[in-house]
Amino acid sequence: MTTRRQFAVQLTSLAALGTGTFSAAQAQQQSDLARLLVGFPPGGSTDNVARRLAEKLRGTYAANVLVDNKPGAGTQIAVSALKDAAPDGTTLLLSPPSPFTVYPYTYRKLPYALEDVAPVSMACTFPFALAVGPAVPDSVRTLQDFVAWAKANPGKASFGSPASGSTPHLVGSVLGKMAGIDFTHVAYRGDAPGLQDLMGGQLPAYSTVLGSYLPHLKSGRLRLLAVSGTERSTFAPDLPTYREQGFALDMTEWFGVFVPARTPAATVQRVAEAVRAAVAQPDFARGLAEFGMTARSSTSQELVTRLRAEAEQWRAHVKNIGFTADT
Repeated sequence: MTTRRQFAVQLTSLAALGTGTFSAAQAQQQSDLARLLVGFPPGGSTDNVARRLAEKLRGTYAANVLVDNKPGAGTQIAVSALKDAAPDGTTLLLSPPSPFTVYPYTYRKLPYALEDVAPVSMACTFPFALAVGPAVPDSVRTLQDFVAWAKANPGKASFGSPASGSTPHLVGSVLGKMAGIDFTHVAYRGDAPGLQDLMGGQLPAYSTVLGSYLPHLKSGRLRLLAVSGTERSTFAPDLPTYREQGFALDMTEWFGVFVPARTPAATVQRVAEAVRAAVAQPDFARGLAEFGMTARSSTSQELVTRLRAEAEQWRAHVKNIGFTADT
């Protein structure tokens, strides 16, 4: 089990992963079959990206690449399955960073440790965004407008997210702390019911990834107020960032590929090269753009560096808002 105290120590070991003693000769030949684990059910954004990635890896990295959905516990089941898999390059994981950057600070214990996985490459990035619906007066058009309205109507200042403890939930809570408003959270089971309540006027505001809003913009039943990141999104170029409006919420979401720890360095490199080649293909990028995502790869070391930085960022945020996922 991993405790919060152990987390900082495990971070320092990430850069050394991928140099285990498992025979590299076993990974030199193209595998007949590889599994790409996903910690969410079919049909979601992670699953959609995984299926596009698997298609690109099929016939190049392995003769066949199957997406293996293992939903539950916010990807902890899938991460645990990766931990227990043979370090031979036949089992990969596509995951958001939260199991490694957020959960160590929101859970007292985890069924895996950071040292159980080896980061390989990013696959895509995408920002978070905040929207309001008909429950908020039409005059509220900016984030500052919303903060002023929330302070004037404390009993109505609530927001939804796709799940308790999800990064969209925490982004909204951090905003509330920064703005000095009592921002009550309402947890949903995914974006679909939350957005339905937002657009139906039962919920004032909603926090999730930008791509979830894009299909609904033409309906006129929601208004985007802010997007995370250090710069505006190409998918909503007129939408100001949180930072532009006075709130330093620069965090963005991403999906990355991981393999089991002790995977030989040569195998990690082979996986990384295959993923980067897949992500670089124009039709892969076009497919992700439908979900408001930008295709982007990285080196293993770049991913390690990003994990370290984001873990430290979330450590401070979680401590500040006082959230815990343990019941």
